Amino acid sequence: MRVMRCELDGSNVETLVQTGQGADDREDERRWCVGVAVDPAGGHLYWSQKGPSDGGEGKTLRAGIDLPDGQSAAERSDIEVLFEGLPEAIDLELDHAQRLLYWTDRGDPPRGNTVNRAPMHPPNAVRSPEILLTHLMEGIGITLDPDGGRMHVTDLGGSVYTAGIDGWDRKEILVAQGNLTGIAHAVLVTGKGV
Repeated sequence: MRVMRCELDGSNVETLVQTGQGADDREDERRWCVGVAVDPAGGHLYWSQKGPSDGGEGKTLRAGIDLPDGQSAAERSDIEVLFEGLPEAIDLELDHAQRLLYWTDRGDPPRGNTVNRAPMHPPNAVRSPEILLTHLMEGIGITLDPDGGRMHVTDLGGSVYTAGIDGWDRKEILVAQGNLTGIAHAVLVTGKGV
């Protein structure tokens, strides 16, 4: 029920967002923070709250990277709900150059078991997600390689997928690997993605 940050050595732990406290709140899956992404240039952090399994109560939200003066993590005035009523929003990723928010959703089809994207700041202020991939087996992890024009996705069914950043050219890289969760993209010193 928190989004937190710390120094790279683990010191100076700070709570930035707190969605509840106590045992009763902990049992409310609508309060569970799951995916987190940071936009340093835009000054925002993004997170998802999944809601109950297949419950249609998932959300993606945004707030400033720093707490507003005089406010607490539990009572921030700068929290924006970007999308709500999502099947079960999980992991988030940002395409900083194109200013796009991507997320996985492991809830029920047709909007669940998908990879979605939307502009971080739509020009007309109308937020409308675009479904890029479907038929995942409970989509979980996502990472982007914008320079290579690819995304990589995992699901609880044990598959790793790659696809174009727009969802085209989908391929399964691995199948039946057990329950998979997160995934990361690393760049070697040579500049080649892994």
